[in-house]
Amino acid sequence: MIRWRHILPALACAMASLSAAHAAYPDHPVKVIVSLPPGSGADTTARFISKYLAQELGQAFVVENRPGANSFIAARAVAEAAPDGYTMFVASNSPMVTNAAVFKHLPYDPVKDFAPVSSIARFPMVLVVSANSPYKTLGDLASAAKQAPGKLNYGSGTQTYQVAIERLHSRNGMKATPIQYKGTAPAINDTAMGSVDYTMAEISSVLPLIRGGKLRALGVASDVRLKELPDTPTISESGTPGFEASAWTGVFFPAHTPAAIVDKVSALVRARMTSPEGSSFIENLGGVVFVTTPAQFRDFQVKEIQATREIVKSANIPVE
Repeated sequence: MIRWRHILPALACAMASLSAAHAAYPDHPVKVIVSLPPGSGADTTARFISKYLAQELGQAFVVENRPGANSFIAARAVAEAAPDGYTMFVASNSPMVTNAAVFKHLPYDPVKDFAPVSSIARFPMVLVVSANSPYKTLGDLASAAKQAPGKLNYGSGTQTYQVAIERLHSRNGMKATPIQYKGTAPAINDTAMGSVDYTMAEISSVLPLIRGGKLRALGVASDVRLKELPDTPTISESGTPGFEASAWTGVFFPAHTPAAIVDKVSALVRARMTSPEGSSFIENLGGVVFVTTPAQFRDFQVKEIQATREIVKSANIPVE
């Protein structure tokens, strides 16, 4: 016979202890994994939010960059980590959305293996060439790519950027050779040096080199011109109506991380990003603050995956 009068108090005591442990979170440093190199939008926002979380929670939030393999390395490390709140992922849409649309088989599930916390920001993409490039407009670039299909090349920092570029190609009858990189920064740097003909990346990554005279912006993938680049036309203005593309960043934990921890961190992230300091930080990078509750973030992610799959199919982008 089960002695419930003994079991129930013990169970209540265990649950109280577990709740107290969650309330004390964190009691040692938290690892913050980023799948892109330093200088990327995900890395920049990860360091900004990690500094704030450390201040508010009294423990170090240590950023670790683990680029390469189409973000598989970083995403898998988080997916396989203990769901205790001590491994956090500040990710872009590449590992959490685009990979699901361009790869038949992934070593992780971007939905089932992660607990969404909150999105952080969106960053419009910008089409850029070297400042010494002969191409002054998108029309110039498109003409050259059509006249010699495959002769021009472009730098692909992530799968998200490659999908955006190939969608641009599809809309303009262009064909060029992709050069794969382990992250955004090296693709941008090689474009600035003229090693590759062009690339597309989110504004925070390219803006310093545009302002420094190393890159030339041919078009912005937003519905209106950006205040940071007022003289650069939108890609829509340049002959590709309705073309928009952006990168976003957000925070995730491994799946099954306790809801109390997820909610605690989510509230802090949202408070920081919607504060004057958070808004100013993102706006200075050329982005827009974009925060969500965990449930809203999951709904957004699932819809983004479906929309990206439709783009990949309509643009005839190969699925690996």
